[in-house]
Amino acid sequence: MKVDEAMGNAIQKHFAYTDEEMKVFMDNPRNLDVLGKAPLLASKTMVFEVVDAHGCSSQHKKGDKICFDGAGNLLTKRAPDRVCIYALSAAAGLIFAAGELLMAGIDPNEMRFKRTGCFDVGVKCGGWGRIVMELKVEDRQR
Repeated sequence: MKVDEAMGNAIQKHFAYTDEEMKVFMDNPRNLDVLGKAPLLASKTMVFEVVDAHGCSSQHKKGDKICFDGAGNLLTKRAPDRVCIYALSAAAGLIFAAGELLMAGIDPNEMRFKRTGCFDVGVKCGGWGRIVMELKVEDRQR
């Protein structure tokens, strides 16, 4: 992808890069490839729906949704009032995988293993609670 001066300036400002850092960034062809796919990523929302929950300290329940934009940012206005850090941590790997699939031109909803959960094993196994979430990538709501 060709980056014009205005876009280069916007990138440098957004990341607070020095001129030297910006050169390193622009000299990496993978960065240019990702920039070319930015509109695709920006058009998606990654939705984790709780499909099973019991004993969750954060009170997550079946049907709750935790949403991220295509770049992996938590959409706080579309999240429950409380979001468990361990649920966020569990989502990270699938967000990365979905982004890579999108950039490769593959539908991330075809991912075979798209469920994850917090690391708590639940009360029956010596923990407190457990949630399981499933990822679905949707077109962004306007």
